[in-house]
Amino acid sequence: MGSRMATGWQKLIPPPGCFHGAENFRIDAYSEFLPPPRVGWKPYGGGEPDPELFADSDPHGWWVGEFEEALELKLGFEQVGRQVIRKLARLLGGDRSILPKADLHDNPFWPGELAEHPKLAHERCVALLPLALSRTQDDKGRVRWTLFGNSEQGPGRAFWKSFFTAPQKEVPAGEAVGFFCKLLNEIYSERVDGADGLKQIGFRILPDDETLLAHWTEKLPKWTADFLLPERPTATSAKYLLTFRPFGKLPAAIRKAYLAGTLHLLPFPGSLAYWGVPGYRKLAGELPLAAQIPLLFGVARHRMTEGLRVPQCGYLHEPSPAHPDAPRHAGHIRNTYKRTHRWDKILRDQDELALIDSEDKLLHVLFSTLPDDIDLYNKPMARNVQMWTEDFRLLLDGPNASPEELKRAMHAAMAGGVFGYRFLFPAMRVGHHEVYWHRPLVGYVGRDGESVVLSDAPTGYLTAYDAAAPKVRRAVELWPRFHRRPAALAAFATPRALKPVRELSDAFRKRGGRPLPPSFARQLAFRGRRSVLDTLAEPLAAEVRAMIEPAEAPPTRGRGAKVPDSLTYGRTATRRFEVGYWKMIASLSEGTYVNVNNADCILDAETLKRMADPERHLDLLGDHLLAHYRRAISKAGMTGKALAGSAPFRWRTDFDFSWMGGWLKNADVPAERNIVVVIPGRNRKEAVVMADHYDTAYMADVFYGDGAETGPRLAASGADDNHSATAAMMLAAPIFLEMSAKGELARDIWLVHLTGEEFPADCLGARALTERLVEGTLELQLPDGVVRNLSRAVVRALYVSDMIAHNNDRQRDIFQISPGDDAASLRAAEHAHVATEIWNASVPAWNRKAERVGKSRSRRTPRGADVPDVAPFLALSGEVRTPLDPRSTLFNTDGQVFSDAGVPCVLFMENYDIDRTGYHDTHDTMENIDLDYGAALCAITIESVARAATAALPE
Repeated sequence: MGSRMATGWQKLIPPPGCFHGAENFRIDAYSEFLPPPRVGWKPYGGGEPDPELFADSDPHGWWVGEFEEALELKLGFEQVGRQVIRKLARLLGGDRSILPKADLHDNPFWPGELAEHPKLAHERCVALLPLALSRTQDDKGRVRWTLFGNSEQGPGRAFWKSFFTAPQKEVPAGEAVGFFCKLLNEIYSERVDGADGLKQIGFRILPDDETLLAHWTEKLPKWTADFLLPERPTATSAKYLLTFRPFGKLPAAIRKAYLAGTLHLLPFPGSLAYWGVPGYRKLAGELPLAAQIPLLFGVARHRMTEGLRVPQCGYLHEPSPAHPDAPRHAGHIRNTYKRTHRWDKILRDQDELALIDSEDKLLHVLFSTLPDDIDLYNKPMARNVQMWTEDFRLLLDGPNASPEELKRAMHAAMAGGVFGYRFLFPAMRVGHHEVYWHRPLVGYVGRDGESVVLSDAPTGYLTAYDAAAPKVRRAVELWPRFHRRPAALAAFATPRALKPVRELSDAFRKRGGRPLPPSFARQLAFRGRRSVLDTLAEPLAAEVRAMIEPAEAPPTRGRGAKVPDSLTYGRTATRRFEVGYWKMIASLSEGTYVNVNNADCILDAETLKRMADPERHLDLLGDHLLAHYRRAISKAGMTGKALAGSAPFRWRTDFDFSWMGGWLKNADVPAERNIVVVIPGRNRKEAVVMADHYDTAYMADVFYGDGAETGPRLAASGADDNHSATAAMMLAAPIFLEMSAKGELARDIWLVHLTGEEFPADCLGARALTERLVEGTLELQLPDGVVRNLSRAVVRALYVSDMIAHNNDRQRDIFQISPGDDAASLRAAEHAHVATEIWNASVPAWNRKAERVGKSRSRRTPRGADVPDVAPFLALSGEVRTPLDPRSTLFNTDGQVFSDAGVPCVLFMENYDIDRTGYHDTHDTMENIDLDYGAALCAITIESVARAATAALPE
C-alpha cells in the first residue's frame, strides 16, 4: 500500500506504525473536542482496509452502503434541498436574505444586472449545486453523513466530475446524456431523447474557462464537445444553456436572451452566489475549506438520526460601545446554542433539539470555564468551532488551535464585535487524510411553487486531503460506488424488518460472510421480534436464512454437547462467590473512599462545606487495589510472574480549570494513574483485557437539589457505577491467576482499572490507555521502581464493564453485550454470548440443589451489612447491541474511545434505564444492587474473558 505504485484510496492507507512514538496520537476529551470518525482503516493494530469501504480491485472506488444512501443521503438531500430551493425562489423574488447582506455585495454570480431586474417568469430556479459532505461523529457515538456546505472544489468542477468513474474513465455518453434529457423533460416538459434530440431543442454547454479560483478548473467529458456553445453566440444559439460561468462574464447576447425570457440558464445564476462571496475567497487563504461556509447560513441545524446532520452556523454579536448592534446581519445573528452531551437522558434515536428547552449564551458555550456555565456535564466547545471577523480574517480554527490561540480568540470575542462562526465537527478520516464527498443537489421550483428535489441525480466524487494541512488543489480523488445487495434492498419493502436485517447484514459481513449461529443472530437482531423473522416474505426470507446457520439443538452441557463446558463457573456459581461479590461492592461504596471523582476536591465554599474530608480519595483507592492484587499474586504462588503496578499520566486540557483541585494536582506532574495487573499466558505477545473505571460521578440530585442554579459537587457512592465492575475484577484475579499457574491461558490477561471515566475527566484513563496502545508506549511502573514495557503485546479483545448489578425494574433479567464497530469486536462479543449460553444452560441444574430449591427471587437490601438471602440463580438475556442499535450505550462509556481507535472491545452493562434513580445520584448505593442479577452478570464477564484468553487464534 505504501509503495510508489499506490493509487486512489491506497494512498490513504498509512504504513504500519505510522502513529508510533510518544505524543503521536493524542485523544482529547470528547466533551472538549469531538474527534473525526476513523473509517476504512483503524489506527490500532495497522490492520487491513475495511472491505465494506474499499475493494482491492477498484482503487478509485468509495463504497456507500444501502442504508446510508436511503436513510441518510436521499432523505438528507430532500431535507436540505427544499430549504435551499425555497431560498433561491425568494432571491429571485427580490428577497436577499439567502445570504447575509454583505455576502451579495460584489458577488459576480449575482451582479446588479440580475439583482435589479424584475422577477423572471420563465425562471425555475434550477439547482445543480454540489454539496460538501462527510461523515462526522456526535456525542451519542452516532457516525452520520453531515453537511459541510457548498463544495470547496467549485460549482462546475464538482458537477462535471460526476460524469467520470475514475481519473480518466468517463461515464458512458448515453447515460450522461440521458440525465439531461430527463432533467429537461421533468422541469420544462420537453419530450427529448438522446443526443440528437438534445441538440435539436437547443441544449448547449458553455465552460467556465476563467474560474474565480484556479483549482475550480472544469474538466468536461468528451461527449460535451458536440454541445459547446459557438464562440460568437447569438440570441438564438441556445434555448437551454448549461454553464457555471458568472453571469457578468456571459456573452452579451446570452445575458440579453436570458433576461428577455427566451433562454433558460442551467443552473439558475443565483444558485451560484454561494461561491461568489469575496470574503470567503479571502478567508480561504487562512482557512483552506472556507469556500464551504456560505450555504450553511441558509440551512437549519439538524441532528435527527435520519437525513443529513447540519451544524449551526451564523454570526455572533457581542455588544460593546464600538459595536452596539449588527444591522447588516439581520436574520443571521445566532447568539445562543442548544448544548447536548452524552449524559443527556435522551435516547439515541430521539431528536435532542426538540426535547431540550434551554439555550445557552453562545459566548459561554464556546469559552467559559466558570463552574456555573459548565454545570455538571458541559465544557467549552471552542475546539469544535471556526470563527472569523466581520472583514473575513481568521479568528479561530478550533480543531487545530493551540491553548494560546483559544485564549486570544476568547479575549477578542469578549471585547465585542460581530463574528462569523460555524460549528465544525471534523470530517471522517482515513489515516492522515480527511475525506469529503462533493455530490450535486439537483432541484427546481415546480409549477405549483413547491420545491422539488430530484433523487436520480449525478453522484459527484470524493476528495481526500492531508488533515494537518489541506491542499485543495492536490486532492486524492475517488468516486462513489453503491452497494445493491439483495437483503438490504428487499428490507426496504418490509419496514418492520429494516432494523434487524441491517444489524444482521452488518454482522454477517464482519464475520467474513460466515453465517451466524442462530442464538447469536436472535440476540443480535431478532430479540423480541420473532414474529418479524417468521413472517418475512421471499426473497428476503431466503437472504436472511443464508446469513444464519441451520437451527441448532437445544443447548445442553456435557460430552458432545453444542454448548461447551465452562471454564470458570465452578468458581463463580456458588454462594460463597455471591456473598464475596456483595461484600466487595459494599466495602468500596460504604467505606473510606468517598471523594473519588478525578476533579475532587472542588474548591468552592459550598462543596468544601459539605465534605467531611476535603481530600481526593482516588489515590487511596488505587493503593487499596494494588495491595489486593499483590496479596492475590502471592497467594497464588505467582510472585515474580504476575505483575501489579501503575500506568501514570497527566490530565491535560486546553482550558484552565483551576477550581478543580484534582485538575490542579496535574499542573506540574502526572497525578493520574490506571491500575494494571498482568497475568501471564503462554503467548506473551497477545493479551485480553478486563477493564472497569474506578472513579465515580457527581450527584445530580445534590447539585440541583436545593433550588439554586448550581450546588455542591459531591461524588456518588458508586455502588453500581462502577464498584459493581471493580468488585468483579477483584474477584476475577484469583481465578485467572490459578488458570495461569496451570498453563491454561493461551495469552496474557490484563486487569485494568481505568481512572476518570466520569465527567469532568471524561474517559481520561481510557484515552490514556488507547493513546499508549496506538503509540506503542504503554509502560507499567512497579513498586520497586522497575518499568516494564507492555507494548509488545497486541490486545486481541478488551472487555469493559460499567454498571452491572442493577436489574431494570421494567425489563428484567436483561443485560447488554455491546461490541465496538469492527470485526474483532464482534468476535469478542461472540465469546460473551457463548459464556451467557453456558450460564443459562447450567442454571436449571444449579437451582435443583438443596440450598436453592423453593427459594424466591432475591430482594434488595439497603445496607452492605445486610446480605440478601439465598435465591435461585438467574438466567439472563445477553442482548448483543452493536453501534447500529439505538439501545447500545457504548457511546456513554470508555468503550467508545477504544472502538474509535480500533481496539477490539465489548461493553458489559446492565439493561440501562435512563430514568431510574440510582444513576449519578445519592441512591447509587447498596439499595439499588440486585445480588442475584449482579453476581450472575459478574460471573458471565469473568467467563467471557477466560474464553477469549484461551481461544485459538485466528478465528
